[in-house]
Amino acid sequence: MITWILAVLALYFIQIYATALFHLPSVSLLKLAGGRDELPDKGRLGLRADKALVNMKENLPFFLVPAVLAYVVPTTDMAMAVLGAQLFFWGRLVYLPAYVTGIPGPRSIAYMIALVGNIITVAALFGM
Repeated sequence: MITWILAVLALYFIQIYATALFHLPSVSLLKLAGGRDELPDKGRLGLRADKALVNMKENLPFFLVPAVLAYVVPTTDMAMAVLGAQLFFWGRLVYLPAYVTGIPGPRSIAYMIALVGNIITVAALFGM
C-alpha cells in the first residue's frame, strides 16, 4: 500500500511541474523566472492543466486519508485497499492528459476510475 501512496504523491508532484510546462508555449521562460508582478495569459493548455491540478488537490485528501487509515484499522482488507489505490493512481495518471487534450469522454472515465478506487479503499477499511 505504501508503494501506491508514494506513487500518488509522486504523481501529484509531477503534475505541479507539468502544469508549469504547459504554460511555456504561451509564456516566455524569462517571464516565468521573473517576479510575476503581472501574470501573463497561460493559454488554453495552461488553463486546462491548472484546472486538472486543482482537481487533483481536491481529490488527494479523499485518497490519502483512507489509504493511510488502511495501516491503522486492523480489519482492513489490504488486498482490496491496494486495488483501490491502484485504481486511483491509474485513473489520475490518465486524467491530466485527458483533461489537457480537452476530450471529455476519457477525462470523465479516468475520473470515475479514480473515484471507484477511492470507494473501494474506503470499503476495504470496513472489511466489505
